Amino acid sequence: MPDALVITAYVAASVLFILSLGGLSRQETARRGNMLGIIGMLIALVATAAHSGFGGENAAVSYGVLAAALVPGALIGAVLARRVQMTAMPQLVAILHSFVGAAAVLVGISTYLGTQKQMTPGEHALHQIEIFVGVCIGAITFTGSVIAFAKLQGTIGSKPLLLPGRHLANLGLAAATVWLGVWFFQSSSVDHDGLMPLLIAVALTGLFGAHSVMAIGGADMPVVVSMLNSYSGWAAAAAGFMLDNDLLIITGALVGSSGAILSYVMCRGMNRSIVSVVLGGFGAAEGSVPAGGGGPVGEVRAVDVAKTVELILESRSIVIVPGYGLAVAQAQHGVSDITKRLRDRGIKVRFAIHPVAGRLPGHMNVLLAEAKIPYDIVHEMEEINPDLPAVDLVLVIGANDIVNPSAQDDPASPIAGMPVLEVWKSRTVIVMKRGMASGYAGVENPLFYRDNTLMLFGDAKKNIDAIAGVLAAKEPPASPHA
Repeated sequence: MPDALVITAYVAASVLFILSLGGLSRQETARRGNMLGIIGMLIALVATAAHSGFGGENAAVSYGVLAAALVPGALIGAVLARRVQMTAMPQLVAILHSFVGAAAVLVGISTYLGTQKQMTPGEHALHQIEIFVGVCIGAITFTGSVIAFAKLQGTIGSKPLLLPGRHLANLGLAAATVWLGVWFFQSSSVDHDGLMPLLIAVALTGLFGAHSVMAIGGADMPVVVSMLNSYSGWAAAAAGFMLDNDLLIITGALVGSSGAILSYVMCRGMNRSIVSVVLGGFGAAEGSVPAGGGGPVGEVRAVDVAKTVELILESRSIVIVPGYGLAVAQAQHGVSDITKRLRDRGIKVRFAIHPVAGRLPGHMNVLLAEAKIPYDIVHEMEEINPDLPAVDLVLVIGANDIVNPSAQDDPASPIAGMPVLEVWKSRTVIVMKRGMASGYAGVENPLFYRDNTLMLFGDAKKNIDAIAGVLAAKEPPASPHA
């Protein structure tokens, strides 16, 4: 493919990626943004394959090898996309980030061991830096993403691993990596003298990535996934520099910067320091992190479906708070049915979305959009919190940490300072849960013991369907003249 055509294709793909990010910023345009990203990636893939130097007598063999790698990967991706449930999407995203990190490490080592083109001393120095930085970022992304996957999957507990002296250990790893970088920079590329410091740096930065994510608790995992997304982007950009591929540099920079901005916004929304996320809980107290106060005090009052429907029909203003439990139960379509029935009765229904509801940024928004819940009744935490004192009823469906008053009332709580949905300020709260287990952060919730809180125990989908059934039975029959 001619260079001019390749450059044109790269520019078109870059523009589509930017438009894709813009589209993904709003629910109304998210589908279009996703499609623009797919088209951009297809253009990029074709242009890169056509301009990768597969010419001459071995072109057929080279393209055959490329197809042998691409086709199975495309098939695996398609199968995963169809089979993975929305509840497992955070785990899938995390493990995909690890693939990007691993690719950056392999590209860096391969580039170093491959044939080096003629360079000036300055170009050679920059090339060495590109390789070392790219490999280190890739190793951090790989191991950190694997640990995030294991935590989200439940293979590893969600509680933070706070080892004594962990900050000094992290500083030691950073100092050792810098020293290895100097060693690598001063080594000879011809004799591959820098392979040893490069491989040791991979091991150390990989250890840092794993340790830093292990030190972060479950309540902050959505921010971790977002930050790892940023890391994967910078790893891809570094690979682009190593491969001299402009489009990979642009794409990686877009992903890296957008992921970093999202992480910063989420940290502000959760009253967390982005430095603590990057450095693995830097500044947190050593040792265990139990909540203070000796546990919640009060009486839990259970309620059944019939009483829940009675309270719903007595209300004129209802706010629904979806959580990860709703996703697990796949109750979003039943909630959509209830919402339509209540709005047809003239009851004001809104949804309140916490920035970290679920285990992935935007997780709940996607679920509600899938169930065709109108965008205009879905509100962010900052919008809905001031209105909660005037709300008649709040239905909390499978949420826990994001409605936990101890974030405001208990300075010793692991989630202390995290902004939460202040549902307890409404007239009545009904919490739908399977039992009294603590949330993903491992913190007990005093909300369950408040005087205005009722607990509807059981599977969320079964309870939601039962509520929808009772509401349908109470609807007046349609007029024969309608």
